Amino acid sequence: MRVTIIHTPRECRIAIVRDDGSRADTTFPHKGPFPHDAMHFVVERVMGMRRAFWGMVAAGQHPEELSELAKLAGHASASRASMPQDHIVELLQAERLVECFEADLWGGAGDPETLRSVYRAACGSSQVPCPDLSDAAIAAIRAEIAVLQEQWRSGQLVLDWV
Repeated sequence: MRVTIIHTPRECRIAIVRDDGSRADTTFPHKGPFPHDAMHFVVERVMGMRRAFWGMVAAGQHPEELSELAKLAGHASASRASMPQDHIVELLQAERLVECFEADLWGGAGDPETLRSVYRAACGSSQVPCPDLSDAAIAAIRAEIAVLQEQWRSGQLVLDWV
């Protein structure tokens, strides 16, 4: 699947072309130094999360359907969390880890154990198990984000989900 994320003055656009040729397009508001959905892409790829946001999109879900899917499956937000259904556990794990790496990016990288500690707490609040997060995975995610941040300065990312 090819994912193209484009920054315009008012918003960001995502164009998706799945391996079967089907397409999905969406927009989201521009905020922060790096697109949230690109952060998902990096985290999920490095962590091998095939049933999280981008894996679900590759399987045919429209990106805009996923928050409603999570809500119906038992998780609308951390404040209204219930035990999530199995098919959204990885989606929630990815979301919590993305939030950790966004904080890491926006506030300056901390030590790996602090990041893991915050991730464990976030997974706990979402009532999902916390996957192992090795120093090597943290370093790989940070390195890939750094490379993509340089590309993002051009206003466009082209990512291939395999």
